[in-house]
Amino acid sequence: MKTFACGDVIPGCSARFSAADEGGIFAQVAGHAAADHGVTDITPELVQAVRDRIVSI
Repeated sequence: MKTFACGDVIPGCSARFSAADEGGIFAQVAGHAAADHGVTDITPELVQAVRDRIVSI
């Protein structure tokens, strides 16, 4: 199982995500980024920032 806290990339955001794998995290985060942060241009740098902060539990 893996988790990701959006606040680790976007200060002040309290959203947290859990999934069996990294792909599941990214699927959830993409929708959240667009709906809650207006981020629709997912850059390689943003992907790497998220990937660097995904934690295995």
